[in-house]
Amino acid sequence: MHFESTKRRILSVFTLVMINIIAIDSLRNLPANAQMGLGITLFYVLAAVFFLLPCILITAELATHRPKTGGAYVWVREAFGPRWGFANIWLQWIYNVFWYPTILSFIAVNIAYLINPALANSKAFMLPMIIGMFSIATLVNTFGMKLSSMVSTLSALFGTIIPMLFVIGLGLAWLLEGKTMAITPTTQHFFPNVLHLNNLAFFVVVLFSLMGLEMSAVHAEEVKNPQRDYPRALLYSGLIILITLIASSTAIAIIVPKTSLSIVSGLDQAFAIFLNAFHLHWMLPIAILLIVLGAFGGMSAWVIGPTKGLAVAAEDNCAPKMFASRTRNNVPVPVLLLQWLVVIALCCLFLFFKYISTWYWILSDLTAQLALLFYVILFAAAIRLRYKTPENPNAFRIPGGKFGIWLVGCLGIVTCLVAIGLGFIPPDSVKIGNIFVYEGILIGGVVIFSALPFLICRSNEKIV
Repeated sequence: MHFESTKRRILSVFTLVMINIIAIDSLRNLPANAQMGLGITLFYVLAAVFFLLPCILITAELATHRPKTGGAYVWVREAFGPRWGFANIWLQWIYNVFWYPTILSFIAVNIAYLINPALANSKAFMLPMIIGMFSIATLVNTFGMKLSSMVSTLSALFGTIIPMLFVIGLGLAWLLEGKTMAITPTTQHFFPNVLHLNNLAFFVVVLFSLMGLEMSAVHAEEVKNPQRDYPRALLYSGLIILITLIASSTAIAIIVPKTSLSIVSGLDQAFAIFLNAFHLHWMLPIAILLIVLGAFGGMSAWVIGPTKGLAVAAEDNCAPKMFASRTRNNVPVPVLLLQWLVVIALCCLFLFFKYISTWYWILSDLTAQLALLFYVILFAAAIRLRYKTPENPNAFRIPGGKFGIWLVGCLGIVTCLVAIGLGFIPPDSVKIGNIFVYEGILIGGVVIFSALPFLICRSNEKIV
């Protein structure tokens, strides 16, 4: 059953910007970014030019020409057929499934830091906390977009934007008072050698922190004026995300020495140093609660997005028909329940790893590889659809005609392919163990989870 005719236009530009910000502008990325020091600005500028801007342009064109629930699935389906459409929305869904345990771990670590930092190493504390939070996020999303968008808006404002502005403000105050910096500013710090192997590997981390703007396209039909409002929301979101990530990462870098900066609890370290220096240590629990709120809201915003695409794929007989079932609030509950079961199973896996950081990194790396494959197909679909879509004067179109879409699409594809190659370089800071086992897990994971949607689609076609 299709729901297009019954959609309610409930999302404004402001709400859509909040959904984008809470889905992408994550506090979780700040400690990892801060390890690059003052050079983080250069890396984000490069990532914005080669990846974020192409994403904004193609998403604006595709979503305003095709404002239908299903987002990336609908675009790739119309470009290359249902099988490729299902493969792409599957990749978006599965890379998020692998991402959920990592963001849930970040939230649980912050809660532990608030109660007792030693609990961060306790699996008896971490596992129930992670499972409980994902269960709550899944339940919230079963009530439909009205409640989900409200949670996203509140989380974006109080759990992401305010803490980021607070960190930026504290960083400025630190500089104005002439306090000792952890970094001595030099030209080399601002312009690091981007071709150095470790820096190239770090570029993948920066790219991943900017992924996700296309996710909100699944809500395009619920935007009050998608042709006008959706491109504006993407542009505003991109600028806010870029500025806040650069400024807040830099603020952490100038006060927390790289040698002692934790990629998991580094934000807590920064707040503790800042607030103690300004005699505001009593605010630390409040700051941590806001961090938890922002991370939870970001995770919750992603819970519903890709599942809508899978529901549309089920309507096209590319997935089991039961996944097409939705409530009167347009929520694909069967897909949400499947997602819940898979994520819980993945979360239980970390019980078998000696080092939580190893489990955390393998899932993060596999997430990035699958996400980059998703974007390769998405950029290719944008080029193909330019030749199949009549120009609509009321919709956004990338300027420059055929040359413009080829330039933007190829720029995105090449960036993603290079990043996929760099993603197989293991970081020095994580205990990988046997390099062949590590690479085998990554390569095997990419091959298996990329092939699965084609096998599912073929199997389902035989049943139908």
